[in-house]
Amino acid sequence: MTGDIFLKTVSHFFPKLTKWLASVDDPRNENKIIYGPSHLLWLGIFLFLLRLGSKRKIKYKLATKDFLDNLNKLCAGYAEKVAHHDTVEYLCQRLDPEELYVVRQNMVYRLIRMKALDRFRLLGDYFMIAVDGTGHMVFKERHCPHCLTKEKDGKILYYYHNVLEAKIITGTGLAISVETEFILNSDGATKQDCELNAFYRMAKRLKKRFPQLAICLLLDSLYAAGPVMDIAEKYGWKYITTFKEGSMPERYEEFTRLKSLSTGNRKETEEDEAVRKYGWVNGIDHKGNFFDVIELDETTLDKKTRFVFMTNFKVGKNNIVKIAKGGRLRWKIENEGFNIQKNRGFNLEHPYSQDEISMKNLYLLLQIAYMISQLMEKGSLLKQRIQKVFGSATMLFEQLLEDLRTRPIGNNFSNKPIQIRLSSFP
Repeated sequence: MTGDIFLKTVSHFFPKLTKWLASVDDPRNENKIIYGPSHLLWLGIFLFLLRLGSKRKIKYKLATKDFLDNLNKLCAGYAEKVAHHDTVEYLCQRLDPEELYVVRQNMVYRLIRMKALDRFRLLGDYFMIAVDGTGHMVFKERHCPHCLTKEKDGKILYYYHNVLEAKIITGTGLAISVETEFILNSDGATKQDCELNAFYRMAKRLKKRFPQLAICLLLDSLYAAGPVMDIAEKYGWKYITTFKEGSMPERYEEFTRLKSLSTGNRKETEEDEAVRKYGWVNGIDHKGNFFDVIELDETTLDKKTRFVFMTNFKVGKNNIVKIAKGGRLRWKIENEGFNIQKNRGFNLEHPYSQDEISMKNLYLLLQIAYMISQLMEKGSLLKQRIQKVFGSATMLFEQLLEDLRTRPIGNNFSNKPIQIRLSSFP
């Protein structure tokens, strides 16, 4: 059953995925190709989708006749056996990561064009894209010339690689990767690369790949900075940024003074057993960029919480609740984004490869696999049955692994159009 649901989900949301994978420029000697790129890249996707945990398990878990038949159906081709995991690694070491950037871009385009994410837009217009960095790999010894370093008292404690992610976020728990920037030292000797510099590079590519997309960036307090505001205004993006006193001390002090004068800018709501008191200040100027500030005090039965956001939305009584709710969704990139990828079988921090290029390609294949995983979990074919039938999402993908290994999928599959709706609930 899970194998057919997987096939229906991929066919509905990404009917051209195999074609996109097959169109990847194969860097190997074409005269000696046994496995096409789609065969090998599907194995890379299954490495993460089926939560195998290491490349070696491709050989030990997936080398069955039924899995080979199922893989051949996906690839619309024929191979006599499942490729060895070393062959997958060989391709990943030589493949330009830009090839997989384009595959992921096509997948996101497809979701946008089929309007699968439209009802999750902020204020009915803006896709909420959270941006945040996370740790990827840690090494005791220098791994490559581009390693970042953690030092204390002039001594290097360890070497590491970080990555900056931009993900479309929804209140239902979707966290779909749309852009990635690897945080790497250019020469390994001078000033280290950092999250902000990576964002400046990422923003150019995000605008180039999605030039017409209505975007609202969800950012933490690190991004409360003039250059970030300049980029947002230049590209026509909105932003909701966590606003802390330490980020912009003079502007925060100005906000504190003005909020006592803006006595009419107040709103209170009571729902979900929580009392929320909103206040806002309009038109604070920072070097020619004007922004509004939202303050939210939330009281529940067991705690009180305060949130402060800066935004280039024009804030008023009619939209403050929705804008503040959008700002609070930023944390989902950490939970539904990074924490699940680190702790729910994807093993984001596992060194699947020591090769610098292969590391990037495997990371991108993980993001593609996670996109498919989320659409299966949140789609109407499974959403209501996961807890009842499988117990958890982890058990669902254990069953998918078993089905793909032991049963032919799609024997009764029809190309007749179906409709899969994404859940409106977490």
